Amino acid sequence: METRLARSRTDRIIGGVCGGLARYFGIDATIVRLVFVLAVLSGLSPLIYVILWIIMPLEGAPASQLGASLPAPQQTSNDPTGEWQFDPYTGQPLKK
Repeated sequence: METRLARSRTDRIIGGVCGGLARYFGIDATIVRLVFVLAVLSGLSPLIYVILWIIMPLEGAPASQLGASLPAPQQTSNDPTGEWQFDPYTGQPLKK
């Protein structure tokens, strides 16, 4: 199985960046966090962390949907508010 660089959903303190980097490189997240704390002294670490937080996708997001937009809601005569057009658990359009 191919390892993707992604923010961790479970091993996170702020944004999951260090947990995701640790999982990608196969090391303990504490080591990555210590490196980031030591790099704060240089002044670049916060900037790098924020950039990685923005760029790295969240773990578990399908690769096909990372840049995809949601389908446009369709108007139905039975429900003028547009409520219940998508399954709340899967996000798939409901068949009417």
